[in-house]
Amino acid sequence: MAAKKKIKATVKIQIPAAKATAGPPIGSSLGPHGINIGQFVKDFNAKTADKEGLIIPVIMTIYEDRSFDFVLKTPPAAVLIMKELGLSKASGVPNKTKVGKLTKAQVEKIAKIKLPDLNATSLESAMSMVKGTARSMGVTVEE
Repeated sequence: MAAKKKIKATVKIQIPAAKATAGPPIGSSLGPHGINIGQFVKDFNAKTADKEGLIIPVIMTIYEDRSFDFVLKTPPAAVLIMKELGLSKASGVPNKTKVGKLTKAQVEKIAKIKLPDLNATSLESAMSMVKGTARSMGVTVEE
């Protein structure tokens, strides 16, 4: 059995899918750990090519021998809601200015995408979380 690698650091960053570059914020986040940033950028862009236009959270585990592993998470609910409604940004005053309306089917679609990364055991509770995010963005939700 191979020896277990010793973890040097865990880094969390959010990167636009298929658009990673070695510059900031990636270079400045990963550079101090001495890993091959070019290799990470190439791997990340290849894995996220089908998710163009979304922001993808990444959790990187960097080992003492300068090797690394990374796990892709689902995009933030706010990003999914804005993409679903075609919005460029959320409301600055969500309690007064409404910027869109989500149907129950759209909420369910977003909840199904987010379910693996949410602290929810059922689709209904995941939908409730998505609705809360939508309301905080100034998006009304159809009941």
